[in-house]
Amino acid sequence: MGTPRLSSTPLPGIGVRYDLTTREQRRLSVVAHRDGGRTLSAYRTDDPDACALSVRLSAGESAALIDALMPAHHSPNLLSTTELGLVAERIELSSVSHWNGRVLGDTRMRTETGASIVAVLRRAEAIPSPTPDFRLAGGDTLIVIGTREGVETAATILGRE
Repeated sequence: MGTPRLSSTPLPGIGVRYDLTTREQRRLSVVAHRDGGRTLSAYRTDDPDACALSVRLSAGESAALIDALMPAHHSPNLLSTTELGLVAERIELSSVSHWNGRVLGDTRMRTETGASIVAVLRRAEAIPSPTPDFRLAGGDTLIVIGTREGVETAATILGRE
């Protein structure tokens, strides 16, 4: 698989044009206008100099497209997201964590964050619906479900040393 090639060309008085050639030899370009807007263009495969699509995007539309292409919440630990605004994420408990050896209820996770720990992965075992008296251990991977904010706060709490 070839590496995508990206080049940039200054456009005086307009902005900068970025050209991308994909691994499939497709050409795309984005003109970053000085006013924050963008023009996204895709070129025909049979004639790479002929534009097949050109869309002018406002700064807000550009930001929405960027979020769709690479969401700020993207993480290799992210398991899923829903249209309801809930996310499920894996959070690993460090061996030096404040919570290592303590019971789950001590974290006050649901009360403090609104997020729920729905399962714990320990070695080759999965523990679904751990109860408040479940004892946490360094190396545990906790499956946490909640809002993006709640899960991020849960990660902060669980990362405490």
